[in-house]
Amino acid sequence: MAEIGETDETIEGRNVGAMWDLEQKLDQPMDEEAHKLKNMHREKGLSTLMLLRLAFQSLGIVYGDLGTSPLYVFYNTFPEGIKDTEDVIGAVSLIIYSLLLIPLIKYVFIVCKANDNGQGGTLAIYSLLCRQGKLKLVPDQQPSDEELTTYSRSLLPEGSLAAKTMNWLEKKDSRKRALLIIVLVGTCMTIGDGIFTPAISVLSATGGIKVNNPEMSSETVVIVSVLILVALFSMQHYGTDKVAWLFAPIVCIWLLLIGGTGLYNVFKYDTSVLKAFSPTYVYTYFRRRGRDGWVSLGGILLSITALYDDIAYFPLLAIQLAFAFFVFPCLLLAYCGQAAYLMKNKEHYAEAFYESIPNSIYWPMFIVATGAAIVGSQATISGTYSIIKQAVAHGCFPQVKVVHTSKKFLGQIYSPDINWILMIGCIAVTARFKNQNQIGNAYGTAVAIVMLVTTFLMVLVMLLVWRCHWILVLIFTVLSLVVEGAYFSAVLLKINQGGWVPLVVAAIFLLVMLIWHYVKIKRYEFQVHSKVSMSWILGLGPSLGLVRVPGVGLVYSELASGVPHIFSHFITNLPAIHSAVVFVCVKYLPVYTVPEEERFLVKRIGSKTLRMFRCVARYGYKDLHKKDDDFETKLFNNLFSFIRIERMMEPVSNSSNSSRTYICSQTHQSREDLINRNNIDMLSSIVDYTTSTLDMIIPLDSPSNAFSLSQENTVEEDTNEMEFLKNCRASGVVHILGNTIVKARRGSSLPKKIAIDYVYAFLKKICRGNNVIFNVPHESLLNVGQVFYV
Repeated sequence: MAEIGETDETIEGRNVGAMWDLEQKLDQPMDEEAHKLKNMHREKGLSTLMLLRLAFQSLGIVYGDLGTSPLYVFYNTFPEGIKDTEDVIGAVSLIIYSLLLIPLIKYVFIVCKANDNGQGGTLAIYSLLCRQGKLKLVPDQQPSDEELTTYSRSLLPEGSLAAKTMNWLEKKDSRKRALLIIVLVGTCMTIGDGIFTPAISVLSATGGIKVNNPEMSSETVVIVSVLILVALFSMQHYGTDKVAWLFAPIVCIWLLLIGGTGLYNVFKYDTSVLKAFSPTYVYTYFRRRGRDGWVSLGGILLSITALYDDIAYFPLLAIQLAFAFFVFPCLLLAYCGQAAYLMKNKEHYAEAFYESIPNSIYWPMFIVATGAAIVGSQATISGTYSIIKQAVAHGCFPQVKVVHTSKKFLGQIYSPDINWILMIGCIAVTARFKNQNQIGNAYGTAVAIVMLVTTFLMVLVMLLVWRCHWILVLIFTVLSLVVEGAYFSAVLLKINQGGWVPLVVAAIFLLVMLIWHYVKIKRYEFQVHSKVSMSWILGLGPSLGLVRVPGVGLVYSELASGVPHIFSHFITNLPAIHSAVVFVCVKYLPVYTVPEEERFLVKRIGSKTLRMFRCVARYGYKDLHKKDDDFETKLFNNLFSFIRIERMMEPVSNSSNSSRTYICSQTHQSREDLINRNNIDMLSSIVDYTTSTLDMIIPLDSPSNAFSLSQENTVEEDTNEMEFLKNCRASGVVHILGNTIVKARRGSSLPKKIAIDYVYAFLKKICRGNNVIFNVPHESLLNVGQVFYV
């Protein structure tokens, strides 16, 4: 009964507050469960032997691309010939200091330190930034996520420059969206590298046949290159672990050969080329050549193409050791040796590499060069797989098939769909341009844009993560933009000479990513706004005549709290639920991996007699649902573990359980009355049930007339819950998934209709469904259809 003097608004407010308190008790966040799992997992360090092995393997995966650059750098730098030998010294000086400033200093010693637990790449840096603040456009972050051992995050001091910068970014979605677009532009350009690198590397290597066979036509060289590319992509399914052990020795031999040959040529032809180590020759080079010298920067850029692809395959220390103590010295000797030869034979600029090789080792060098070109192609192909996997985990790319190819190393993966796309692109580029100059222009454009994107992200990392002094950030930004801006301005002058190709390729991938991510955001907002409160579900049973049928129902959604719309839609039309219900939320976090011991969070919903649970399965962007791993079995094992731990923590007396038993007043209504009262349209409307004023749910000790939801007549209190759940599982497990059809609203603009009704619909049709990802048997799958208009 209401007290005298209380208004209807006061009573309603008190009722809503009681509902909210009950809602929090019934469906609490999983912070406590996450905290119990923290510190249960520690990553094992690498032994010295394993570190050296990985450094050796990195030669074949990471540095194959950079190692083959001497095949084509000088030709792309002097496409119209060498007029003065002093220009050769200036070009070598530019190459030396480009290698020193960009790959060695900037990337090995600065950028590579801005890794996400050893993982590199633009999306990995984006994940690192997202953990520092609320920068994701999909607001699914929870406090329990921060309890992961792989979730590194530090609080920003109030009033600091880092805090002000983060607040500025978080304030508006448009700024978050701009940040994501910049990241995706760099990602798309990196994917484009997976097309251009194999094309230019293989074409340059096979072009050496014409040195000893001038009568051979260019078409023959192109055909040989295409055959090698087809063979390369056809062997990708064997995995990078096996490929690395096959290719790393080839790259090691290659670097030793070009380094040794370069040293031999320096002393044989002209030691004055060593003057290039003086930076003054950079200035004289530009003064002498003018605009032509500036344009030639597009060719010099090809000498620093390493580390722009994903570097997450190997530990940072292994990559640093391999580059600083082996790759870098060998490359310096190789370029100096070619320059020394050109000082005496400047007419051989087109095939400077093969012409400078001593005749006695020409054919062995040709064979090794072809093998090294194949390995160089592998660097960007492997990086592209990893980039695509990260994009999928961030919700920016359709679910394509990705499989692990190594049981030892997490990051070594293969994607057949992406593999064939890259192969077709490589063949098309090779057959269309037929010469390394135009392909080099396209390649240089992609590399320059990736460098600028990396610089922008590094500025944010230095401000928000490292919290560097603003003067250091300014120095890094100015120096990077001066150097990289010069390279970018040079490649812009070659847009009409092949530089437009990466822009087209990147535009296609960017369009796909933006459309896919946009729909993902709208779908998540739809699920949040249409979710049902747990109090509604608990008040639903007896009054609506729900029947508990034998079995377990696994209801999948993207929500970590509340009941998804598909479940309410299901029980409203078919008033029955399984004897045990588990709401499963599979979410990807901005971390590189979630340890197996911390992957599942389990929580009970309501009282024990309801047999309702929530399970959140968390994955990192490098984790994978392998087909041989039974997701269902792992889920039930964690559920049983939760029940055992809960039973151990319970007091001997069950008296405390009575305070957690809830009842629902005024439940004797028809289903139609309850639905009409709350204006719930399960079939076509988006309703926020968490704010709807359902019947007030009150504690058991309330004087109000009530009907208990404890369901003692269904399951006795002393029944062994573990055996009950096992029997339910034996009766059958049904996977309930939402099959949402997304369409553009009436009155939408024509571009939006094309993007949603055609592009997204096509991508949705060809990508993998959740039933395939989770290896759900077809006979256990139940799709709940619904249409969503955006």
